[in-house]
Amino acid sequence: MLEGIKVIELATYIAAPGAGGILADWGAEVIKVEPLSGCPMRYTMANMGADHLKGSPIFDLDNRGKQGVAINTQTPEGVEAIKRLIKDADVFLTNVRPGGLERSGLDYASLSAINPRLVYASVTGYGLEGAERDRPGFDIAAFYARSGIGWLQTVKGAEPTTLRTGIGDHTTSMATVGGILAAIIERQTTGKGRLVEASLIRAGIYAAGSDTATQLMYGKLGSTKSRHESIAPMNNFFKAKGDEWFVIVPRQGSVDWKAVLKVIGRPELETDERFATPKARRINSVAMVDIFDEAFGQQTIDYWKEKFDAEDMIWAPLMRPAEVAQDPQAIAAGAYVKVQNNGSEGTYLSPASPIRFSGESDAPKGPSPFLGEHTHAVLMKHGYTAEDIEKLIATKTIAS
Repeated sequence: MLEGIKVIELATYIAAPGAGGILADWGAEVIKVEPLSGCPMRYTMANMGADHLKGSPIFDLDNRGKQGVAINTQTPEGVEAIKRLIKDADVFLTNVRPGGLERSGLDYASLSAINPRLVYASVTGYGLEGAERDRPGFDIAAFYARSGIGWLQTVKGAEPTTLRTGIGDHTTSMATVGGILAAIIERQTTGKGRLVEASLIRAGIYAAGSDTATQLMYGKLGSTKSRHESIAPMNNFFKAKGDEWFVIVPRQGSVDWKAVLKVIGRPELETDERFATPKARRINSVAMVDIFDEAFGQQTIDYWKEKFDAEDMIWAPLMRPAEVAQDPQAIAAGAYVKVQNNGSEGTYLSPASPIRFSGESDAPKGPSPFLGEHTHAVLMKHGYTAEDIEKLIATKTIAS
């Protein structure tokens, strides 16, 4: 769908490369520029002490289908090479901190002067303005802790828990793709590109938008309570026989309240004064959750599935990733795609990009590149001669 769109990606880690990965899945030509040492995500398994595991599925997810170029942008020749690539590009995508880009002449003002049609997408921790614009910000810091999400996810009185790898990054990746495509659409009318600014902190604040909006309007916000102290005690996790958890999400009104009482065989609780109204149920949440825990613990989750579905209730099992990988509905939704191995035959499964287009293949357009795999070919395509390549090798701008 994005065939003909050319993206130059100067980025490492996850948030910006994730956006480039989605664009590549959708057909854009994405040229990934890494330092000569490579993106740190290439070495994730080794850095976690899992040297026996080959490859890096985390890197591969965000970089499949791209052309890999390794350039030392600390040299003048390296900066010139990036500018050469930019001349006919549609998008420049980067997560390099603003100050570094300005010092090297790869900021928006410099590159848009070379290519006025360029959509320049910046992904940072904290934005392009303000005293902390050059502060490094990974997703657990800028997206999770600084945005308020970490506090919201922490039960009152309990210790905070960490954010799993890339959740805030990939949320920001999706937002960045939306911004890039909006700017490309605008360019069809104006003929000019623009600066597209994404940040982990802004994406995090928006991701927590329902609570953020409540805080902004009322100036206060309730803390996250334990299961037994929940403001809406039926909107909760419960455990079936066999230690399998599931969540119930009641709709507004009393429809699901009556339904769940029918399911557990306790219709008399509807007229119990302790639970007669939402406010009463909140006040008596400990007693109510105890009753539900005792009831749900009597039968397996398969039993409750049949009962919940018969009442058209909104619920879901709490599934382990190993179970999700085998979930027939996730498979039917197109959640997984086959990716080619680089340098060998065969394929492996990986998460699909987040959107499916009717009648259009969303399969990856190739494997993730080896470090610097396409450096010489890409540079020669952009006007460099064999002699030029040797000079770049001599100045340690590229590898041989």
